[in-house]
Amino acid sequence: MPLPFRTLKPWLKERYGRAVYRVALDAGSTCPNRDGTKGFGGCTYCDVEGSGTGALKAGDGLTEQLGIGLKRVARRRRRGLEKAVEPGVIAYLQSYTNTYVDAARFREVLDVFRPHLASAGGPIVAVAVATRPDCVPDESLRALEELAAETDVWLELGLESASDAVLLDINRLHTLTEFEDAATRARQAGLVTVGHAILGLPGDGREGARATANALREAGLDGVKVHHLMVLKKTQMAHQWRCGTLQVQTADEYVDWLADFVERIGPDQVLHRITGDSPDDKLLAPIWNVPKNAIRERLAAELSARGTEQGSLAGR
Repeated sequence: MPLPFRTLKPWLKERYGRAVYRVALDAGSTCPNRDGTKGFGGCTYCDVEGSGTGALKAGDGLTEQLGIGLKRVARRRRRGLEKAVEPGVIAYLQSYTNTYVDAARFREVLDVFRPHLASAGGPIVAVAVATRPDCVPDESLRALEELAAETDVWLELGLESASDAVLLDINRLHTLTEFEDAATRARQAGLVTVGHAILGLPGDGREGARATANALREAGLDGVKVHHLMVLKKTQMAHQWRCGTLQVQTADEYVDWLADFVERIGPDQVLHRITGDSPDDKLLAPIWNVPKNAIRERLAAELSARGTEQGSLAGR
């Protein structure tokens, strides 16, 4: 029975004609709300590794990280998991704000991928770059546009909430308008655009989740990533949670809000992610003990019970 929402795996298979795996990478970036340009401390929910791998701090350069990741994916084929066709790879610049570097350094980073692109006989079918919407200068966008002539380039823009007040409170220090501008420019450059959202941020509420879904739809993005608020140990929110001033959602509450969210994004937008996870040694709350597949099944059941599907309530 088909799901009442669009998921990533079928879209990848349709677009690339084979199984595709992500290789997460750390290029050593930082953020303007960490280094004092806009503020200090980073987003209040973000840990010291910038929601990334921390591999560069561990001493692995980008070329080494990529090589390790490509070998790991290749082993899947040798184990017989991918018998007929070599699996594809998405090289994912995940940690921190990857376009928040000078233009020459950013081009150096992108050049690491070129020998391994599918167009050059390698396994990389796409390069995904995570960044903030207020950190997409024209020179970086031109570099991504040039790379997009050789392979798919995904620009993943963190919105998190459509409320400027919430964004200020969690120390993101960008605005919805900046997000809309970055999304428009990225689409004009021919990039695949993906927006990020977090449900359950303090002060956002259920209506905030609905407003964020509408904003992501109106931005015309190709894809959406959404997950619940997670309180990690080495974050500013950890202190709020320990003091009892921060509440987190139950799994049932999240599924209700998630259904609201999915009803309001565009019917053709691909849901790259509908929940998140964290290593047990980093996560403080919530502790659900609910598998990711169970969240997907609960979401499908909730939408079915409502008689709705992805995009049914767009604009409401």
